Amino acid sequence: MLRDTIKAAQIEAMKSGDKARLGTVRLILAKLKDKDIELRTAKMVPDDEVLVVDVLQKMAKQRRESILMFEQGGRQELADAEKAELAVIEEFMPSQMSEADTIAAIAAIKTELGAESIKDMGKVIAELKARHGAQLDLGKASGLVKAALS
Repeated sequence: MLRDTIKAAQIEAMKSGDKARLGTVRLILAKLKDKDIELRTAKMVPDDEVLVVDVLQKMAKQRRESILMFEQGGRQELADAEKAELAVIEEFMPSQMSEADTIAAIAAIKTELGAESIKDMGKVIAELKARHGAQLDLGKASGLVKAALS
């Protein structure tokens, strides 16, 4: 399980004395704990793997946005710190689909659903997320879907 891998990485980082990595791994575990607490009252709790991947994707997206903002603001040292955290977070994420694979998946779903116009974009993205959500950056994928339906 992914959660166990992250916990093992925490122990490994503690033993090796890698404080930067340990801090990021602890941050991931804290976010997972927050999500677990949030879902205690939920009627439908997603599979644990899906939950962990979702938290990791959100954390990665936040880091990418922060990197961009820090670089635009001329704060390279903060951008570098965010890049280091992003590298640790991405270690635990499932491998991402290539752009060519994403385009092929979009084409298959488009054909299957009979999507022809931009009005069908929501249906295509929903199906794409259902099938390949863990392996996709949905921000990039939505641009590709829009291009395919235009």
